[in-house]
Amino acid sequence: MKNILIINGHQQYRSSEGKLNNTLMENMVRVLRPHHNVNTTVIQNGYNIEEEQKKFYWADVVIYQTPIYWFSVPGLLKTYMDEVYAYGTFFTGSEQYGAGGLLTDKKYMLSTTWNAPSSAFERKDQFFEGEGLDNVLSHLHRIHKFLGMKPLPSFSCYDVIKNPNIDHYIANLEQHLMEVFTDEYVAAQ
Repeated sequence: MKNILIINGHQQYRSSEGKLNNTLMENMVRVLRPHHNVNTTVIQNGYNIEEEQKKFYWADVVIYQTPIYWFSVPGLLKTYMDEVYAYGTFFTGSEQYGAGGLLTDKKYMLSTTWNAPSSAFERKDQFFEGEGLDNVLSHLHRIHKFLGMKPLPSFSCYDVIKNPNIDHYIANLEQHLMEVFTDEYVAAQ
């Protein structure tokens, strides 16, 4: 049984209410809670910096459920990172740049929603030139490497505005979580 913190990084604006990211987070809780201790943060609802830092120290795994706005996380999630990921608490100076992370016993997973279709990541003749999801999100992976955290396989939903398929996204998410947390699910059988 792991302690899992799920962070919903959605930021509401104009027509983006956050229903999909909320739905995905709720389904993560539904799938994970029978086998793990689960805590959540919805950044849009506000947070206390010290409480969030305690949640990180409690957690074995941190899962980020977030839309991607302009190829990165929403501004509120970035502000959360700036405020919560404090020097001396999550990282410190070191002889080698980037080697001062204090969260070395923690893992993280990125779960993102994109308006881009999956072909934009997979095909060399498309926008991301075949780089793949994790290469496009390398800046987010570097943030967590800087903190000393280790990645779990990323999950993503594509084409969420033009061609939404919520049932498909939820089924894929559930399968992904079962694969990532295989040991716990096998033990429960």
